[in-house]
Amino acid sequence: QVQLVESGGGLVQAGGSLRLSCAASGRTFSTRVMGWFRQAPGKEREFVATVSWSGDNIYYADRVKGRFTIGVNNAVNTVWLQMDSLKPEDTAVYSCAAGGRPASIGYSNPAYYASWGQGTQVTVSS
Repeated sequence: QVQLVESGGGLVQAGGSLRLSCAASGRTFSTRVMGWFRQAPGKEREFVATVSWSGDNIYYADRVKGRFTIGVNNAVNTVWLQMDSLKPEDTAVYSCAAGGRPASIGYSNPAYYASWGQGTQVTVSS
């Protein structure tokens, strides 16, 4: 089991930036790929980005490509998400997730991930 705790959410004006962090503990050696997802009120959970602990397998959703950057800090078992040029439509609860199921499921599919954090609210005002 992997425990995940997100931080860094908040309220920001459109065009601003936020940096989210996800601290992982427990059986982190059992995971290879970490992901960020988001869910807005009344909408389904949406893929945002993935990265592996080795720093590869970096993928972004088209909606955030060029504005968001994902990375890892292996020294402290942390995955971060730098969000720039934020838009009101980026408003959502952002959650990080630790992969643990067969890679054939696909890294952008929530079903691939076995552990989830509690989420952190990001609100972008217009």
